[in-house]
Amino acid sequence: MKFSIYQESRVGGRRENQDRVAYCYSRDAVVMIVADGMGGHLHGEVAAQIAVQFIAEAFQREATPKLADPVRFLLDSITNAHFAILDYAEVRRLLETPRTTCVACVVQDGVAYWAHVGDSRLYLLREGRVEAQTKDHSRVQMLVDLGRIREEAVGVHPERNKIFNCLGQMNPPKVELSRRALLKHGDTILLCSDGFWGPLSGRVIGEQLADGNVVRGVPELLDLAEARAGRDSDNLSVIALTWAEEVAGAGEWISTLAMDANEKTTKLSDWGKSDAQAHSHLTDDEIERAIDEIRTAIHKHSG
Repeated sequence: MKFSIYQESRVGGRRENQDRVAYCYSRDAVVMIVADGMGGHLHGEVAAQIAVQFIAEAFQREATPKLADPVRFLLDSITNAHFAILDYAEVRRLLETPRTTCVACVVQDGVAYWAHVGDSRLYLLREGRVEAQTKDHSRVQMLVDLGRIREEAVGVHPERNKIFNCLGQMNPPKVELSRRALLKHGDTILLCSDGFWGPLSGRVIGEQLADGNVVRGVPELLDLAEARAGRDSDNLSVIALTWAEEVAGAGEWISTLAMDANEKTTKLSDWGKSDAQAHSHLTDDEIERAIDEIRTAIHKHSG
């Protein structure tokens, strides 16, 4: 495989960052995950951490170096991440279960497969245009579908944070699966939280990444989204991958051809000391205990 990839998560105007992002690749497959912990629910950042860590670790186990069934992998890993979140809440005896949105994408054999729960989005960009995107599981999207508001108004609508489908909810989430998408040279896949897409239109995102240089283009889009949102900016998180049939031109490209069949490369932010700083009421011992409980919940549902 040959691709360029970039991920970044910013706190925006919030006190803490409840978003989590991760990617992992083997010689023949790559997975990308964005989860947005729901701020109205206690420990939303923990739910997001469990989601991205669970899916990344499942990929590390199962991509040898390909996934046997990418669609089944997405469905099972996202669903089991939901149950891991419930177990974490039970162990901690929380009155309110942590919740998070999630969007994940697998690229294998030049084909992209994706799935999502909530309003974290995926865009497939081709020649500067939005070729495909996920549909939010939200109250505002329902209003769009009914023709009551325009798509352009979603990002600023006062009810845009009302989500009816997420990980950690009472009932098992509905994991929405995509159609398979055959990638072309120069296509860009972008996964993001609503803090990123809210201030930006699909047209702006597509035009900014038309040249496929995600290492330069994504930070510029993050700057623009933060500036437009102002002091009340939500957390903003993005992973973007540009697919290449051959490595050429500007940008930072990765080729997996020389990787060993069992080798994996992962970029995942662990829940730990940075969260202790955001939650000044937590001691180091409490942080360590939370980390152990997260790992226990994940491993219980790992295959």
